[in-house]
Amino acid sequence: MTTLMQDVRYALRQLRKTPAFTSTVLLTLALGIGANAAIFTLVNAVLLRSLPVADPRTLVRVGDNDDCCVSSGTKDSGDYGLFSTDTYEQMKKNAPEFEELAAMESGFGYRPIVVRRDGTQTEARSVMGEFVSGNYFRTLGLAPRTGRLLMDSDDVKGSPMTAVMTYEAWQHDYAGDPAVIGSTFFVNTRPVTIVGIAPQGFYGDRLSSTPPDFYLPIESMALLANAPYVHDPDAQWLYLIGRVKPGVGLIALQDKLSALLRQTLAPSKIFSFANTKPLLAKAHVVLTPGGSGIQNLQGQYSSHLHLLMWISGLVLLIACANIANLLLVRGMGRRAEMSVRTALGAMRTRIVRQLLTESVILAGLGGLAGLAVAYAGTRMLIALTFPGAQAVPIDPRLSLPVVGFACALSVLTGLLFGVAPAWIAAQAKPVDALRSGARSTAAATSWLQRGLVVLQGALSLVLLVAAGLFSQSLNKLQTTDLKLQTENRYIVHINPQAAGYSQRQLEVLYHTMEDRFHALPGVVKVGIATYTAMEDNNWSDSVQAQGQPDLGLNASFVKANAEYFDSVGTRVLMGRGISAQDTSAGPPVAVINQALAKALFKEGNPIGQQFGAPMQTETADYQIVGVVEDTTYTSARWKNHLMYFVPMMQRPVRIKDPIEEDTSLYAGALVVETIRPMSEMESLARRTLADINPNLTVVKFQTFDAQIAERFSDERMIARLTMLFGGLALLLATIGLYGVTAYTVVRRTAEIGIRMALGAERAGVIAMVMRGAVLQTVLGLTIGVPIALLSVRFVKAQLYEVATADASVMTVAIVTLAAAACVAGIIPARRAASIDPVLALRTE
Repeated sequence: MTTLMQDVRYALRQLRKTPAFTSTVLLTLALGIGANAAIFTLVNAVLLRSLPVADPRTLVRVGDNDDCCVSSGTKDSGDYGLFSTDTYEQMKKNAPEFEELAAMESGFGYRPIVVRRDGTQTEARSVMGEFVSGNYFRTLGLAPRTGRLLMDSDDVKGSPMTAVMTYEAWQHDYAGDPAVIGSTFFVNTRPVTIVGIAPQGFYGDRLSSTPPDFYLPIESMALLANAPYVHDPDAQWLYLIGRVKPGVGLIALQDKLSALLRQTLAPSKIFSFANTKPLLAKAHVVLTPGGSGIQNLQGQYSSHLHLLMWISGLVLLIACANIANLLLVRGMGRRAEMSVRTALGAMRTRIVRQLLTESVILAGLGGLAGLAVAYAGTRMLIALTFPGAQAVPIDPRLSLPVVGFACALSVLTGLLFGVAPAWIAAQAKPVDALRSGARSTAAATSWLQRGLVVLQGALSLVLLVAAGLFSQSLNKLQTTDLKLQTENRYIVHINPQAAGYSQRQLEVLYHTMEDRFHALPGVVKVGIATYTAMEDNNWSDSVQAQGQPDLGLNASFVKANAEYFDSVGTRVLMGRGISAQDTSAGPPVAVINQALAKALFKEGNPIGQQFGAPMQTETADYQIVGVVEDTTYTSARWKNHLMYFVPMMQRPVRIKDPIEEDTSLYAGALVVETIRPMSEMESLARRTLADINPNLTVVKFQTFDAQIAERFSDERMIARLTMLFGGLALLLATIGLYGVTAYTVVRRTAEIGIRMALGAERAGVIAMVMRGAVLQTVLGLTIGVPIALLSVRFVKAQLYEVATADASVMTVAIVTLAAAACVAGIIPARRAASIDPVLALRTE
């Protein structure tokens, strides 16, 4: 320990004596380690994080997919991850292998609630609420922050309606007011008693950019959310998570639950047809670890985060190579010191340990600086990954896993960039102290330095090509012709269902909204629809043309008013669009897009034809009255998107259920077109809706351009980060090449002086120095080009219409690296050409 402390003190003195060297190394390390720690923070929070619950390792999820949100059809694979309330109750009752089995709403993110505290003058607000089973909190092993949590008695039909508020909402929206407990809140206009506050840090059963603010019992959903599918045996809408008793075999339990699933699905009429009966036998569940919760967000970001880890790792490798070069240069400056120490009896292992101590201390200090970079970088990553989100449960502050990762990375990098320089410096011989240089050692160092520069160049090219590919992919996405008009268009997301409107009141409401918004100065069109173009939403159903065989087609559908097509800029190509006369009392009609027309009728005329759900023996659901162009919905990556549009209040012919059970009649958004940009449109929209009904709140307000840009946020994040890492790698490689070239000039000062004394021209000296820099760059390109081409196959799935690194991307990357190499080489080359021959000869 005494010797170690001596090494540490000596290392600190040496580093303090060379502030320029120390600062350069620390800055390089801070950027390299900080970038990796920032990415790891996000990876840890999204991919490796367990739920903040008791003993998450013992949780088991019933299901292995992230299907959402309400499904009533069959699954060709037979793999179920969503379940009906009836299936949940049967599993809970007949599977005593579970200590507890809880259920939770799968699609709460698409169904916000409207809340207002009783007795206050505050406006109603649209927030997230999740409906869960009464044993939800007990299953997760949670205790309340204050008050109590939901119990089985809350989740019983006819019981008083209750709710649990999250700690974050309690603090942020109600300043931790203890009077909230036991008070009444109006949830979707219905009185609900707040019985308790969830524990601090609990964000729910899944990681989400919009976590719930309230938890409510499933039994209250039918009344609060007017959801007719709560007890519909054909509607799958619940995720299931439970705790299995010790000693229970998961394979046997999985088989038992699969049998229970088939038993509950068997009475469904959907399996009564000849082509669906075989699917019942395939129905099964897969038990998966539930400690991390429902993996919706993890599945969305997994590939992106793994890619960023690889890229940041390459940047750190380039940084290590750069620092190793600096240490080699520094080691050559200290070769006389090492020779003297060897002559005085120092063992080679002692010298290596001393130099490695310096490297590890440098890495440790760089790691500390990297943690500060990581904190700022994580905040930037969160902003890029979840643009506009206000309550993402990811903390950018330091955590033990992140600190541990940074420490381990610091030690690893210290060894990685310190071993070779320490070993070479330790080769100094005592006789070297008596002469001006150690040529053999210098030669070995020179080759290693050049090799490191070649490695930096090759890796930098790979990252530059990656940046070019993702930028090219993003550009293709953003310049895709979506067949939409976005200028002076505003999207006003609404939730009439949460405002207390019944289905029979909607037709009057929609006419009122049209009239009120048209009365605003500057408003041209008012479109109303269940969801809008380029929105994260999709409703779909199976379709078949009347009189034709079932082709197994599935088409998305949108319900809209007469002005919707004009409001989003969709052109009618044949027939007519939806008109004001297409009311609930009129015959059901539909407008289909070009892709669906081609799929159903090939080149035939679709106008007047009928279509609807397959296997209907009576009249088809809709008559086609028009064809519109293929505008883009949900994602620009979705090609040949089959779609049809129906009037807002019309229902398919086959639907015989009461109108009170049809939730598809609720509009989700207005599209307001104005004659000019209107910065006050959001406040006008809020005021207009509040004048109609104080509970009719704005769920979300965006310009149409902003909504479309939001759909490219993932690609934009990857493109920007690869460009940032590519630029950082290029900078490090340039510094590395400059350092090696400058050091070579210093070593060859006498030689250059002799050449110039014998008549060598300045241009010849510059060319001689540049030749070495260019050769290293060419070697780096020779290695980097095939690696870059090979690497494309690993990221092709994340690119849009980019299958390989084309000539333009490769050329730009090569030219950029070559230009940086020229800049790095020309400065020491000009300095070499300015050497005074007399002064150079005096150095010998």
